[in-house]
Amino acid sequence: MAAQFGRRLRRGATTTAVAAAAVAALSASQAPGITHATTGDSQGASDATPPPGTPVTGNSPYYTDLPPLSTPDKPGTSVDLPATGTAEAGIPATVLAAYKQAEQTIAASDPGCHVPWQLLAAIGKVESGQARGGKVDADGTTFSPILGPVLNGVGFANISDTDNGAFDGDSTHDRAVGPMQFIPSTWATWGQDANGDGRKDPNNIYDAALAAGRYLCAGDRDLGVTSHLDRAILGYNHSQEYLRTVLSWFDYYKRGTHEVPDGTGVLPDTSGPDSFPAGAETLPSPSPTPPSTPGTTPKPTPPAKPGGGTKPPTTPPPTTTPPSPITRIERAGAAELTAMAGRDFAEKATVRVKNAAGRTVAKQPVRFEIVGDTDARFAGGKASTVAATGADGTVAAPVIKAGEKTGTFTVRASVVGRTLPPVSFTGTVVPRAADAIRRTSHEVLTAAPGAEFAQAVELKATYQGSAAEGVAVTATLIKSAEDPTANDKGPYFKDAEDKPVRTLTDLTTRADGLLTLPKIFADGETGTFLLRLTTAGGGTVTIELKVVAPDTPTTPPTTPPATPSAPASPAA
Repeated sequence: MAAQFGRRLRRGATTTAVAAAAVAALSASQAPGITHATTGDSQGASDATPPPGTPVTGNSPYYTDLPPLSTPDKPGTSVDLPATGTAEAGIPATVLAAYKQAEQTIAASDPGCHVPWQLLAAIGKVESGQARGGKVDADGTTFSPILGPVLNGVGFANISDTDNGAFDGDSTHDRAVGPMQFIPSTWATWGQDANGDGRKDPNNIYDAALAAGRYLCAGDRDLGVTSHLDRAILGYNHSQEYLRTVLSWFDYYKRGTHEVPDGTGVLPDTSGPDSFPAGAETLPSPSPTPPSTPGTTPKPTPPAKPGGGTKPPTTPPPTTTPPSPITRIERAGAAELTAMAGRDFAEKATVRVKNAAGRTVAKQPVRFEIVGDTDARFAGGKASTVAATGADGTVAAPVIKAGEKTGTFTVRASVVGRTLPPVSFTGTVVPRAADAIRRTSHEVLTAAPGAEFAQAVELKATYQGSAAEGVAVTATLIKSAEDPTANDKGPYFKDAEDKPVRTLTDLTTRADGLLTLPKIFADGETGTFLLRLTTAGGGTVTIELKVVAPDTPTTPPTTPPATPSAPASPAA
């Protein structure tokens, strides 16, 4: 690209001069930059006011390289416009794939936005020269970070550090980061994980392209509408010159592009103090590229290693087809989950993630959220957690522990970084229950009429063989084994006012499942009576209570008087 247009804009005298040249070139040559590709409106770029807030790039510098103009050196132009070759239409394979994937993902989740990949390509060209001519690895991550100048108010916006240097390495001021030049605070809101590696990386072209597309679509914009399009671009970088330059590339790419190997895209001019990357000392300048022989492809210059030296020459990575965008999350387990209060849910919310080709997607983060008026929680008391899919594309939520609040709630599963319809599961917490209850001793329970049963009645409730804590128990002195209604005579309990009651419903087992009944009293009736205890969950036991009158003293039996015997005969 010609040197006079191979610079980046800065505020000040340089900005005025370069911008004037660029605008004059566009106007005089009838450049494509003033045609709205989405609408076909061949009118000047509008002066739409950008949305409030900090632009994505913090008004950092940008390229003003113009695409090939159809009428260079047209009489009357204010500058000589260089002719350029078809190389400008070549977009590195991985970068191009990222733009197209972002368009497809947003078309599925926000079809009303109508964001075209050519617009993302235009912004990517203006912001970073298509990730430095496509110097990215097979996953789409730049070989070294792309950093804009320090946003310290000297020629650019003044933005204090917002990420503690995590993305830009600067803990004092922010710097725009990555091929789409996001400032860290904006990335914190709009960052995406478009390549499914579990990270939101502004230096990954897949992540950055999707984030840029979603940012442009914010506020229910329809980018097929001229005013919405202008507003979106100005929100990216508030500059009329920036708007016109992006629209120029947008129109150019809409007229036709082709794929080139990664690392062989047209590199930006870095020959001046105002050129990219001003202030970005971590970025290597590209070495001069020798003329290529017709029919051959030049090899990319290897990036510099930290600490000096260069990486051994490598063959550009082969062009690969990017993964299909994720289009679906589906239920892979039971739709309903049930547990007793205080217990763990035996079932887990399980989902499967698939892409547009219908294949399962591994290593995709999924967020599980517990929604509703409930105290059920994941481990650690969390209401939300993230887990990644396995090799088969499925992932199960961690175990949920039911709280004490009974009723229903929802477990919602959604794909992290994508706007897809979530999958929901219904969770139900039922009261604590016991499927068995028994007395802990076999001692016969007896009392005299009008007296108190001396023996304490202790019981143990269990559920599936384990102690059942907090289970409600009902105790009723029933009429008979066949008639479980409360008796109106015989043994009884006492209420708070010492009045006889023969049914208790406020009994609850302790942590060990044990329950000790209140004292039982006998009235004047004697005989054998029945006490039945039932639990939520179906546990039942019936106990006999005997009321026996005190023993009556017995009289010893009398012996009838003996018959006198005849006197003995005298001895002869």
